[in-house]
Amino acid sequence: MKTLYLDCSMGAAGDMLAGALLELVPDPDAAVAELNAFGIPGVMYKRETLSKCGIAATHLSVTVGGHEEHEAHHHHEHHHHEHRSLADVLHVIGHLKLEPSVREDVKSVYESLAAAESRAHGKAVGEIHFHEVGALDAIADIAAFCHLLRRIAPDKVIASPVHVGSGTVNCAHGVLPVPAPATAFLLEGVPTCSDGVIVGELCTPTGAALIKNFAASFGPQPLMTVRSIGYGAGRKDFPRANVVRAMLGESAAEESGDGEMFELNFNVDDMTGEELAFASGRIFAAGARDVSFAPVVMKKGRPGQRVSVMCPAETRGEVVKAIFAHTSTLGVRETRCRRYTLDRKIETVALADGSTVRRKVASGYGVCRAKWEADDLAAFARTNGISLAEAKDRLETSKGEP
Repeated sequence: MKTLYLDCSMGAAGDMLAGALLELVPDPDAAVAELNAFGIPGVMYKRETLSKCGIAATHLSVTVGGHEEHEAHHHHEHHHHEHRSLADVLHVIGHLKLEPSVREDVKSVYESLAAAESRAHGKAVGEIHFHEVGALDAIADIAAFCHLLRRIAPDKVIASPVHVGSGTVNCAHGVLPVPAPATAFLLEGVPTCSDGVIVGELCTPTGAALIKNFAASFGPQPLMTVRSIGYGAGRKDFPRANVVRAMLGESAAEESGDGEMFELNFNVDDMTGEELAFASGRIFAAGARDVSFAPVVMKKGRPGQRVSVMCPAETRGEVVKAIFAHTSTLGVRETRCRRYTLDRKIETVALADGSTVRRKVASGYGVCRAKWEADDLAAFARTNGISLAEAKDRLETSKGEP
């Protein structure tokens, strides 16, 4: 699976994210020419190489009318720009020379920004007027990121927890805590952190909106073979490299929702086998990937069952509800873990008599194995009046191993 991993341990801003992606395309200079063809009024993109703690990183410079402007990102005060409503911004986007899919991506990012600003200011979306993020340079950063992401075309985008910084930031409305209110709303549901060492705004509203819109999941770098690495630089220097790092490569094929998983464990000693079987079915129906039982000895020497449930993050809440609803346990223990799976598929094998038998094939991590579908194998054995072992041998002899 083609995977893009974004390391946001020094925050995220639109120019830094776009600069990191620019390093991943085959011809960065040609890509900059494509960006300049968008037709954003008075805007010119320029690719620069900066050194951050000895690391060469790309900064995507955006000039408006010949002057470089930036949304604040822990090293700039917010500049005074013409205020634009969401309708104004969408009008500008609608007249840019963008691919339709890129235009829709840019609009989605701005709709997220408008929703966050609406909550922060307690006004309807139509009444919101963007200040910094409505400026042409912010539109340019978002359009650049969306265009480059489409050029790279990853199957999945994963981001690290986002470092938000600390302290306060000056903006059009005055001095606000970090993260600024709209940024904080955009980062709801996203793992964030602040070590208190870096004082300033590390994650801007634009950076937060891009991460929120395009990252499918968050966490440590997954198991992946990295093919290329890009560094996007911010202007200011810190004791730590002021960069966003983007890693592009192949990750292990995962069944939907696999990767980071949660293991839920609990013990029961007062449920019958029939009750446990029914509960298992309901827990599976709530979104569990696996439910298993192991005999244990509990208080007063009573025999019981230790129940272990595996589920992805998105179904964890429903699975926990099902556990309490259908078992007698009074508590559930949770462990965060990671599950690695082989890529699985089902093949249909045609036999000489015109019938078919399904075979499950699993591959990955340098291995490949297969087994006949149990129901089909049993049907073949019954049809031919032979044992399961003989049916398996006959099928493998006639068709061979995968």
